[in-house]
Amino acid sequence: MFEKLKQMKIKLEELGKELADPNIYSDQKHFQKVAKEHADLVPIIEKYDEYLKAEKDMADAEELKATETDKDMLEMLDEEYYAAKNKMAEIEKELKVMLLPKDENDDKNVIVEIRAGAGGDEAGLFGAELKRMYELFAAKHNFTIEELDGNYTEAGGIKEVSFMMKGKGAFSKMKFESGVHRVQRVPETESQGRVHTSTATVAVLPEAENVEIEINEKDLQIDTYRSGGAGGQHVNKTESAIRITHIPTGIIVACQDERSQIKNREKAMNWLKAKLYDFYQSQADKEYAENRRSQVGTGDRSEKIRTYNFPQNRVTDHRINLTLYSLDNFMNGDIDEMVEALQIARQQELLSQAE
Repeated sequence: MFEKLKQMKIKLEELGKELADPNIYSDQKHFQKVAKEHADLVPIIEKYDEYLKAEKDMADAEELKATETDKDMLEMLDEEYYAAKNKMAEIEKELKVMLLPKDENDDKNVIVEIRAGAGGDEAGLFGAELKRMYELFAAKHNFTIEELDGNYTEAGGIKEVSFMMKGKGAFSKMKFESGVHRVQRVPETESQGRVHTSTATVAVLPEAENVEIEINEKDLQIDTYRSGGAGGQHVNKTESAIRITHIPTGIIVACQDERSQIKNREKAMNWLKAKLYDFYQSQADKEYAENRRSQVGTGDRSEKIRTYNFPQNRVTDHRINLTLYSLDNFMNGDIDEMVEALQIARQQELLSQAE
C-alpha cells in the first residue's frame, strides 16, 4: 500500500506541473481529465502526508528517548511516541478505505423506478410513500427530482413511477435502495385492526447520458399517446407522451413529464440508454439475470431488503441487520443513517476482499 502511495505522490506532483502550464487550456477535454485526476489524488496524498508526519514524530521521540535520562522527560517522550503510533494506525485504516476501488457511477444522476408489489391498494399507497420519502431525502441533499413517467391509482397510490434524481453523488446515496421494500401496518380500511403486509420494488440505475450506446433506429418501436394524470389544461390535449420499446431486449421506457414531445423523446432516450447500459454491462459479466432479480425481485412478500413496521415505529435493513426505531422520521426523508451504514458495510466487504 505504501509503495502505491509513494507513486501516487509523485503522480500528483507531475499533474500539478501539468496544470500550471498555460498551454493545457487549449485542449479542454484533456484539461478536465487532468484536473479531475489531480482533484481525486489531493485528499489521499494529504492524508498520506499526515501519516508521514506522525511517522517522523514517532521516530523523533524514539531517538530522543535513547539519550534522555530525566524521568519526566522520558514520560513525556513516551506519550508523544505512543500518540504518534496510534495516529499512524488510525490514518492507515483511513488510507485503506480511500484506496478502495471507486464506483465510476457514484457521482452520476440516478434513475429510480418504484412499482407496487404484493398487497393491492395498500402496496400502491406504500409505493407512493416511498416516492415521497426519496423526494424529501433529495431535498435535504439539494438534489432535484424530475418525474419521467407515472401510473397512479384512484386511491392516491402508484402502480409504477419513474423519476430522475439529479445532483453530484446522487447514485452513491441511492444505489443501495434497490430491492423489495416490505411494509407492515394496519390499513385505514381494516376494521378489525389487523396488521397487513405489502411490498413495493425499487430499481436504481445510474444515468447513462454520456455513455456510448449504439441504438439502431430499426430496433425501436416508438409510440405516442396522450398524457395521463391529474388535471391541467395540457392533459389529454396532445399526444406528447412517448413510449419506446427496444425490440431486441424487450426493454420499455415511457415519458410524459414534458409538454413537448421532443423533450419527452430526449428524456426517454436517455433513460433507455441507462437501461441498455445496465443490461449490456450485466450481460457481459454473465450476471444479468441475477442482478435483475436482486434489483427488482418478483415483489413477493418473502423477498425483501428492508421492512417498515409502523406499529413498532421501526425500520430494519436485513442486509446489514440494522434496526432504527425512528420510522416516522425515516419516512420524512431522514434516511442518512441507514445509507451511511450500508456504505460502510460495503467498504468493509471490499476491505476484506482486498486482504
